[in-house]
Amino acid sequence: MANGGGGGGSSGGGGGGGGGNSLRMSSNIHANHLSLDASSSSSSSSSSSSSSSSSVHEPKMDALIIPVTMEVPCDSRGQRMWWAFLASSMVTFFGGLFIILLWRTLKYLWTVCCHCGGKTKEAQKINNGSSQADGTLKPVDEKEEAVAAEVGWMTSVKDWAGVMISAQTLTGRVLVVLVFALSIGALVIYFIDSSNPIESCQNFYKDFTLQIDMAFNVFFLLYFGLRFIAANDKLWFWLEVNSVVDFFTVPPVFVSVYLNRSWLGLRFLRALRLIQFSEILQFLNILKTSNSIKLVNLLSIFISTWLTAAGFIHLVENSGDPWENFQNNQALTYWECVYLLMVTMSTVGYGDVYAKTTLGRLFMVFFILGGLAMFASYVPEIIELIGNRKKYGGSYSAVSGRKHIVVCGHITLESVSNFLKDFLHKDRDDVNVEIVFLHNISPNLELEALFKRHFTQVEFYQGSVLNPHDLARVKIESADACLILANKYCADPDAEDASNIMRVISIKNYHPKIRIITQMLQYHNKAHLLNIPSWNWKEGDDAICLAELKLGFIAQSCLAQGLSTMLANLFSMRSFIKIEEDTWQKYYLEGVSNEMYTEYLSSAFVGLSFPTVCELCFVKLKLLMIAIEYKSANRESRILINPGNHLKIQEGTLGFFIASDAKEVKRAFFYCKACHDDITDPKRIKKCGCKRLIYFEDEQPSTLSPKKKQRNGGMRNSPSSSPKLMRHDPLLIPGNEQIDNMDSNVKKYDSTGMFHWCAPKAIEKVILTRSEAAMTVLSGHVVVCIFGDVSSALIGLRNLVMPLRASNFHYHELKHIVFVGSIEYLKREWETLHNFPKVSILPGTPLSRADLRAVNINLCDMCVILSANQNNIDDTSLQDKECILASLNIKSMQFDDSIGVLQANSQGFTPPGMDRSSPDNSPVHGMLRQPSITTGVNIPIITELVNDTNVQFLDQDDDDDPDTELYLTQPFACGTAFAVSVLDSLMSATYFNDNILTLIRTLVTGGATPELEALIAEENALRGGYSTPQTLANRDRCRVAQLALLDGPFADLGDGGCYGDLFCKALKTYNMLCFGIYRLRDAHLSTPSQCTKRYVITNPPYEFELVPTDLIFCLMQFDHNAGQSRASLSHSSHSSQSSSKKSSSVHSIPSTANRTNRPKSRESRDKQNATRMNRMGQEKKWFTDEPDNAYPRNIQIKPMSTHMANQINQYKSTSSLIPPIREVEDEC
Repeated sequence: MANGGGGGGSSGGGGGGGGGNSLRMSSNIHANHLSLDASSSSSSSSSSSSSSSSSVHEPKMDALIIPVTMEVPCDSRGQRMWWAFLASSMVTFFGGLFIILLWRTLKYLWTVCCHCGGKTKEAQKINNGSSQADGTLKPVDEKEEAVAAEVGWMTSVKDWAGVMISAQTLTGRVLVVLVFALSIGALVIYFIDSSNPIESCQNFYKDFTLQIDMAFNVFFLLYFGLRFIAANDKLWFWLEVNSVVDFFTVPPVFVSVYLNRSWLGLRFLRALRLIQFSEILQFLNILKTSNSIKLVNLLSIFISTWLTAAGFIHLVENSGDPWENFQNNQALTYWECVYLLMVTMSTVGYGDVYAKTTLGRLFMVFFILGGLAMFASYVPEIIELIGNRKKYGGSYSAVSGRKHIVVCGHITLESVSNFLKDFLHKDRDDVNVEIVFLHNISPNLELEALFKRHFTQVEFYQGSVLNPHDLARVKIESADACLILANKYCADPDAEDASNIMRVISIKNYHPKIRIITQMLQYHNKAHLLNIPSWNWKEGDDAICLAELKLGFIAQSCLAQGLSTMLANLFSMRSFIKIEEDTWQKYYLEGVSNEMYTEYLSSAFVGLSFPTVCELCFVKLKLLMIAIEYKSANRESRILINPGNHLKIQEGTLGFFIASDAKEVKRAFFYCKACHDDITDPKRIKKCGCKRLIYFEDEQPSTLSPKKKQRNGGMRNSPSSSPKLMRHDPLLIPGNEQIDNMDSNVKKYDSTGMFHWCAPKAIEKVILTRSEAAMTVLSGHVVVCIFGDVSSALIGLRNLVMPLRASNFHYHELKHIVFVGSIEYLKREWETLHNFPKVSILPGTPLSRADLRAVNINLCDMCVILSANQNNIDDTSLQDKECILASLNIKSMQFDDSIGVLQANSQGFTPPGMDRSSPDNSPVHGMLRQPSITTGVNIPIITELVNDTNVQFLDQDDDDDPDTELYLTQPFACGTAFAVSVLDSLMSATYFNDNILTLIRTLVTGGATPELEALIAEENALRGGYSTPQTLANRDRCRVAQLALLDGPFADLGDGGCYGDLFCKALKTYNMLCFGIYRLRDAHLSTPSQCTKRYVITNPPYEFELVPTDLIFCLMQFDHNAGQSRASLSHSSHSSQSSSKKSSSVHSIPSTANRTNRPKSRESRDKQNATRMNRMGQEKKWFTDEPDNAYPRNIQIKPMSTHMANQINQYKSTSSLIPPIREVEDEC
């Protein structure tokens, strides 16, 4: 009984142990399966010792018990089998390592043995080869072939395995990605199973996760075999991280199926596969930049190490130490271990979770060393990479139904703000275009704020157009155009142009059909664009040469002062600023609000002459039309500027208008004679329902949208652009009288007939000394003050001279050009100037008053101040110091009575390179000025500026605020200052309509054409050509001039007359198209003023009142008879001592009757109003078929009356008192 009791006690003790364990098992566990060796323990000890032994062995038994069920045929004793899982991995690893080492050892020994016997076999081969020369070595050859075939088979299998796992092929990439995805899947299964006990009995056929894990590992095993076959060094392959992961994860799965139990074990090692995440992303072509690859590498290493270490802590803490019979374990979830590892690496160590096992603590000791180092190095680098990651590194997403353009090049706050201000101007109506900026430097805070203000239409991306990947990001292939901005203030213009040309090459190489509009600084660099095969100006590609246009604008100001300001305002979008006070700013700003637009003409104008349509548009539609797109018989388009009354309007003619906004221009498209004939308010002219606009009904062209049909024709084929298109147009061929007088053996013009030309001259022949210049009669000339030296960048003076040598001037009308500057600099420019007549050089400096007096600067028609050193200074406020000092120096000069000086020098000699010509021999003479200039303030000057804010230093007596925009300052409004920044608006104007650019280029360059540019690109100089009817026909083009109202047929309108009456009279009588006024600044004052400053009024309204001192901007027809009537003109010029001095830029047309004094009384005003009321009756004649040639094309100039001469005596010129000098009839 005692034994039984003892046994029972022992059994009870065992049962107690079993009962304690049964609390952790399910309810269906049978109690008979819980006892191990309790009976043997009880029989060998007393009851007290038995009880003590039972209490000691109870936790040991508990550590060896695992959860079992009646459904799972596990071990009936419930013993753990973790060692079996671990043994399978260890045996696999060390067994394979042993086999590899054994194979290498045997192979090494075999190689050594073969090496020892190799010499004997080689000697035998040599002997056999020498004795049996007939080829008895056939058996040996067969063995070698067999070995070679065997090696070849093994190599083929190895190559096939390498291809299967290589990322170079599609199969290899798919396999690599699939293995990585399955590894992540196996890791997810581990995360799920980590909530279960470390070891448990499971039925493979009922456990779904075990089945999936088994399938994954079978695939891993196959992939391991491929990798093993493809490996060159099997030993290193066996020791790779991925191989070790497979050793400790794949075999335990097969063991778990065999034993019907699961052990979490080392399955956490699958997290090490995350290290390959960056490689997978590179295979998929997702990671392309070094920063992104490095960032993903750091993140994957950090996360994989973190998760792997957490898995090990989870294993040992939930299992316990083996030498403690697993009794010191603690229940920790996997995610608690992840948390523990993070606070450990970060050295925070809250202490809420910690390791209790010896293995766990030992691991933590070593992990802190490595983890802390990794945390301290990886985390800051990761944060730095994320922080340095391009904020604007995304890709553009095109919006359906909305165009987008790409703007690149010089992207700064100034260039972008100027561009956006003009491109997104409200006068363009609804601009449904998104602007994408691409630049390799991230924007600063100011520029970023500007982008945010226009976030609905502007996006910025960081990148370079030289990188095809960045071009793909901004969708350049679907962009409507690409605009390239240039740095106008760079120190090396040629390098900047080279950069932009490379941008064009890159963009065209990526997408040849993209339309490109680029800014160029130097004219000679435009030739390089012609070398690009896909560059095609017929498809809209354009190069806006800033030097060409800047100097062209300045040259036109030499012919008509103030024209540069007017043209600059026409292609710039300006908002209307209303001023109530009667000041000069009021009238100036009313003109500034006008821009240039294009619109198709209504069919009501078909068959009418250009002057008739122009008059109707101005009087009735309140529009000013200055040019049309004319289609010849062969359907080739050309742009004609004020073509005259010989041309009839065709169906679908495109007109060029000056108006305040795009809506007003629509009137020319909607006008219907039947519906709108009686309408007096032009705002009521809208689309009517009585007719169908067949030609345009479908496309409804916008005045703002660039059309292909406009690009392919347009001004690029104008008569001033393409001589070929004019050969079959008899209207543009000169008369027989001029052809008969043509000397075909003398080259007077260039090969295109656009410019005056002479044989090349050496620079020594045109150099004047100061004494020679002082003894020369210089009057009505152009003085060009140029700052530059041998190291300065060339500014391209040819672009300044070419408009002044246009062939639509007669030779005697050409103004002499005198350059004052460094001879070293001018020698570098002379190669492009030696083919132009009437050019002289005075070596010196524009700051020397002696040099300025020597060239008679007080008698010049215009003084131009330029500098080639402006961009060599870092301080922007000092960039214009030379030009400002020269301007102030001239204005402070004092002169004696010029009449005596001229009379004393009238017998002076003519220096080499300069033709003697009397200013009075031309039909029009110098600028109207007071009898004698005694101060430099009255000298007409135009100064080039780089920095807009420096304009405040030019006029000391103005009250302009330093922050005032350039176009609002007095020097710019008066035409005495010009800055290259005003040309920025040409980029957006050219995008919306490239004909506008060609129109401006034709007006300011004197007729430069793409053909001429190609010729200059070949020879870098103009080529002389013989005078033919075709080349002489190119002279028949209009030019800009200024018309004086002091005398002539328009004198009666100058005193209180109306601008509209002047417009109609000049157009109908002389085919002269007026488009602006150059008025004295203080003309609106009731008291007389001594100020001679003038300002520009663009396109004044019909009712605008004129004053006698006004100068009218007009487009004047070429006068074929001007060269034949020089004697009579000279006679009439000198018939009166009070005749005024005129020039080719100021036209004074004598009247045919005496001008009577007209007081500004109410009666005269009522009479003028009654005349204007008769316009309705006059409109009926616009649509009649009366011949247009009833109006003469040429102006008949008659002698001025004595009464008129007395009225304008105060504007008398000094040149009228100089005896005329006989002009040499040499036009070469």
